[in-house]
Amino acid sequence: MSEPIRVLVTGAAGQIAYSLLLSITKGDVFGKDQPILLLLLDITPMLPVLEGVVMELQDCALPLLRDIVATDKEEVAFKDLDVAILVGSMPRKEGMERKDLLKANVAIFKSQGAALDKYAKKTVKVLVVGNPANTNCLIAAKSAPSIPKENFSCLTRLDHNRARSQVAIRCGVPATQVKNVIIWGNHSSTQYPDVHHCKVNMSGSELACFDAVKDDAWLKGDFIATVQQRGAAVIKARKLSSAMSAAKAICDHMRDIWFGTPEGEFTSLGIYSTGNSYAVPEDLIYSFPVQIKDKTWKIVEGLPINDFSRSKMDATAAELMEERDTAVAFLGV
Repeated sequence: MSEPIRVLVTGAAGQIAYSLLLSITKGDVFGKDQPILLLLLDITPMLPVLEGVVMELQDCALPLLRDIVATDKEEVAFKDLDVAILVGSMPRKEGMERKDLLKANVAIFKSQGAALDKYAKKTVKVLVVGNPANTNCLIAAKSAPSIPKENFSCLTRLDHNRARSQVAIRCGVPATQVKNVIIWGNHSSTQYPDVHHCKVNMSGSELACFDAVKDDAWLKGDFIATVQQRGAAVIKARKLSSAMSAAKAICDHMRDIWFGTPEGEFTSLGIYSTGNSYAVPEDLIYSFPVQIKDKTWKIVEGLPINDFSRSKMDATAAELMEERDTAVAFLGV
């Protein structure tokens, strides 16, 4: 057995964390021989609920779980971290303007970024899940200047999984037969699920997605809208947000960072947009196609981009620039 790694989950009394914590602690993410010291952070009023979560984790009698620390204090939660999964954020309430939501979240992620900077290992891998995830991730990264920006990413794997699954259902194959979908841009309704480079394995032969689906109008219309609006559709049906699928996507994202992406495949991560070949503006957290090896991501460069894709990629970048400028104004930097 190796040394335990220190893994933080924020918003730990919430419903995404409730679906997530068992997978992390039973070895689905960091490996079946990797002990874990789990740090759970939530706001003070949620500590009694968090205590119940701790009891349940103890009652699971998990062989890899070495210790659990539940706290409302950043200096305790962020100490010597190997991994930080930042799930907790201020949710949008009815009648709340987007700029009010951004302002509340800037305060949270500025504080958590500063705590990472002060207390965590410089090698810490940070995944931001709480929405607006891209901009929250950017604020956290800017507030932790001593940690490399490439250590920060935000979750677009849920959108990636949604896109992959929609194609698989349409083609009547398991989702594992669909690879190299791309989510470009923001984890919002402007994101662009792109299948121009996607391959589908049909009866043992690999086809381009457009040839496999044989319905260009659907791929350029309802497919994109379904993926963009999926979160809202789940809330409408379930009266709660997508927690199980978000937790699964967090596990997929972190496992790929830990162990790498399969040969010849890429995934989607929201990452810092410096120096890319796709003319995405600098200084954004923007979702790109990436390959991961040795815990380091690399953008998949040189994919041809047609005019249809270009316009969608630019629209989501414009939204992200507006969000960033609003958020940075609140930061006072």
